[in-house]
Amino acid sequence: MARAIAVFASGVARAALMPLAIVEDQTTVVAHRDRGFPLIQMRTKIRQQGFTLLEIMLVVSIIVIILGVAISKLGNTTAIAKTMRVQADVQAIKTQLQLYESMNGFFPTTEQGLQALVTQPQNDPRPTRWYQLFRELPKDPWGSDYIYRYPGLKNPSGYDLYSAGSDRQADTADDDWGGN
Repeated sequence: MARAIAVFASGVARAALMPLAIVEDQTTVVAHRDRGFPLIQMRTKIRQQGFTLLEIMLVVSIIVIILGVAISKLGNTTAIAKTMRVQADVQAIKTQLQLYESMNGFFPTTEQGLQALVTQPQNDPRPTRWYQLFRELPKDPWGSDYIYRYPGLKNPSGYDLYSAGSDRQADTADDDWGGN
């Protein structure tokens, strides 16, 4: 559909001024005199606003490249987070084991396990001053229980406390001792 737009000499639309040109469609400009006779007919290109498909694709490509670099730089943050969680959990359990030992004079046995921090042990040695130190035992980041041995294999004069790691098998190369 063709639109007619009047262009005036002063650049401001006023009824008193005579039009210099009338745009009949988007590409043809017809110049007029005072009496309306056409003088010159010329083709002009009206500038379209917006972005071309090439420009949009270029910007999207740059964004994808930047995101790829950023993700690769972040690397394996989940492995770091899991290691830090094991360290925090092992430290929290060690603190409660030290409290258990200070109240009773001994650590829970391997048979009693870490469950002695949640429920009172029913087998010997029974603690004389037992308090519930955990509502429930924390699980390692892979969903397994932490492994506790008293006396320990790695630490014969104390206890061993560690996570079995991602393979969930005790005494393998991927065991996480929480920084110890």
